[in-house]
Amino acid sequence: MAIPSKPTGELLAVRDPEVEEREVDLLIVGGGMAACGAAFEMKKWSGDKSILLVDKAALERSGAVAQGLSAINTYIGENPIEDYVRMVRNDLMGITRDDLVYDLGRHVDDSVHLFEEWGLPCWKKSAEGKSIDGAKGLEIGLLKDGAEPVRTGKWQIMINGESYKCIVAEAAKKALGEENVLERVYITKLLLDANKENTCCGAVGFSVRDNKVYVIKAKAVQVAAGGAVNIYMPRAQGEGKGRAWFPVWNSGSGYTLCMEAGAEMTMMENRFTPARFKDGYGPVGAWFLLFKAKCLNALGENFAASDFAKTELQKYAPYGTAAVTPTCLRNHLMLAEMKEGRGPIMMDTVTALAELGKTMDKKELKHLESEAWEDFLDMTCGQANLWCATDTEPEKKNSEVMPTEPYLLGSHSGCCGVWAGGPMEDWVPDSYKTGYNRMTTVNGLFVSGDVVGASGHKFSSGSHAEGRIAAKEMCRYLRDNDFTPTPTESTQDLVDYLYQPVRLYLDNYEYTTAQDINPNYLKASGFSMRLMKATNEYGAGWSTYYQTSGTSLKIIMDMFKVMHEDSMKLGAGDLHELLRAHEMRHRLWTVELHCRHMLFREESRYPGFYYRADFPGQNDKDWFCFTNSKYDLATKEWTMLKRDYVKIVPD
Repeated sequence: MAIPSKPTGELLAVRDPEVEEREVDLLIVGGGMAACGAAFEMKKWSGDKSILLVDKAALERSGAVAQGLSAINTYIGENPIEDYVRMVRNDLMGITRDDLVYDLGRHVDDSVHLFEEWGLPCWKKSAEGKSIDGAKGLEIGLLKDGAEPVRTGKWQIMINGESYKCIVAEAAKKALGEENVLERVYITKLLLDANKENTCCGAVGFSVRDNKVYVIKAKAVQVAAGGAVNIYMPRAQGEGKGRAWFPVWNSGSGYTLCMEAGAEMTMMENRFTPARFKDGYGPVGAWFLLFKAKCLNALGENFAASDFAKTELQKYAPYGTAAVTPTCLRNHLMLAEMKEGRGPIMMDTVTALAELGKTMDKKELKHLESEAWEDFLDMTCGQANLWCATDTEPEKKNSEVMPTEPYLLGSHSGCCGVWAGGPMEDWVPDSYKTGYNRMTTVNGLFVSGDVVGASGHKFSSGSHAEGRIAAKEMCRYLRDNDFTPTPTESTQDLVDYLYQPVRLYLDNYEYTTAQDINPNYLKASGFSMRLMKATNEYGAGWSTYYQTSGTSLKIIMDMFKVMHEDSMKLGAGDLHELLRAHEMRHRLWTVELHCRHMLFREESRYPGFYYRADFPGQNDKDWFCFTNSKYDLATKEWTMLKRDYVKIVPD
């Protein structure tokens, strides 16, 4: 018999959980900014229809904004919306859905104005041109009334954002009603209707606090789950294990849920490999934009302005020669310096603060130095801890910057995700329409935030706005398509699938004296290490300088086949392990999607994020298009296809 484990505080799983069936009109899956936007907007347009939001965590601290932010990265303000479209398109190397980006641009400011009304402190410019933060900023007036924000760039504004998500979540709960929010329930599978072909009719999930399964029937569903982290081996190891730039609970569920339901995916080869302060993953944006810091190579050179950099960027014209260098190419320059032996790369915080100090009095300079720390405390507390641990004062000591492991997301400087319909307006080409704005190729299945593909640079405010856009369209869909949801799978089959890891564990754990070592099952922690080792070595991880090839990708495809088999051997003794087991299944599907798309696109469209060694350059002749995919769950067959790019906003 197995030696009992030490108490973990986790609730042990049982063989037969309680089952609760619910039927609602509208279902929101997720709890981040997009889901909160959907919740806030949906009640206004749904009339007497029933709504339910289901979040894996707790709404106040759920999603990528959970810890807070120090800036809102998408605020149009005085800028033309067309310029926003051009910026997004240029940063993503020329291929984006102009319709989705423009549609977002014309709505996003309204969400920012709401945030401020709800209590979010936004920095303002005084009449003397001084930056005023905190509550004092409110004395100058509101953004919607014409107050000037403190911009760190053309599209970014500064905020005091430690409580950003709490403020937004409070408004969402108040609008929707707390009785319509189901927290700490992990949605793992979407339901398809037995009577209406290619139609979503609900979702199924389980509580991470009780042995309980929820089968939820719905007439329209919005998936607003986050992107994917821990699909590649993190750079942080040992004592740093668990550190990541993106929230560790983002397991690619949004992509897997939609892909398994038959939705067409797009640009899944795209990924974001951010450059961040080494080991602490602290953000660098404020240092570049607000503090005007520069990165130096080991020789003390501003390598981004060197002749070497100009030559490299010329290879990727017109994007490399644009006024603003795309994010992936800034990474490419950093990696090129390191490969040439001119690393490590250092953020010159000392010079930046010294230069700013020349125009400030002591009080202002002290306040600025505190903002340097607050930039981390708002978003990445671990970086502030690391500065303390290494005796780093930014005004006295520079800090190393390093590209992280890759992440998949559709709302930041990345654009992978689901192919969604654009606005049903004359200026949008028919090839971009699915019948309803932000509806996927599956009827009744809508997406927002990280889940929407081919339209990055939404960030927090844009994700909130996109959730609102999708919510209104869901209500329109419901008016046009009222039906009785009838899932193809029985409740018992769904329960059996969700609790299969628990039953496998209970049937076999007594075979060995150590519960984590057993020939009949494996645990999610070991499975995770195997997956990340494979992707790191064969799928363009940091161990190969983000380089892969067709040969390497075919090797990992064979590895994925075995891992899919083994994913059904994941065992779970408690609810936390059950959560991890299903998260790993989602991560596996998500990163396989990513690798399949990298294999399909035979060029290096995003140098600095990843490289195809066998196709090192860009090939606009054959690959200036969207790369899409569709998975047939019944036949287990993949279809890879190209979709034409249509330029709506001229250069």
